[in-house]
Amino acid sequence: QVQLVESGGGLVQPGESLRLSCAASGFPFSSYAMSWYRQAPGKERELVAIISNLSMTTNYADSAKGRFTISRDNAKNTVYLQMNSLKPEDTAVYYCNTRRRGVDYWGQGTQVTVSS
Repeated sequence: QVQLVESGGGLVQPGESLRLSCAASGFPFSSYAMSWYRQAPGKERELVAIISNLSMTTNYADSAKGRFTISRDNAKNTVYLQMNSLKPEDTAVYYCNTRRRGVDYWGQGTQVTVSS
């Protein structure tokens, strides 16, 4: 079965960096686009970044452009989100996502808190 396991979250100060990882299993990872979403308290889940299956295409939410970088290692079945210059408004639970045969799959999420 599809499994997505996020890691790398934590508490950081404004301006610092974090790298999130998502280890995938149970499907042909290199055949599917992967995404990062986030959900802040009281807000809807929103797309942060998406990467195509062979890393040819990436897209970012306006809030992430210039600060976040999505990447993947198909040999390791892992997708990453490098987050730089973090702001308090980046505080959220970050989720890894893939869509396979019309079904969305989610990890359990990893908490990112940006606070001084």
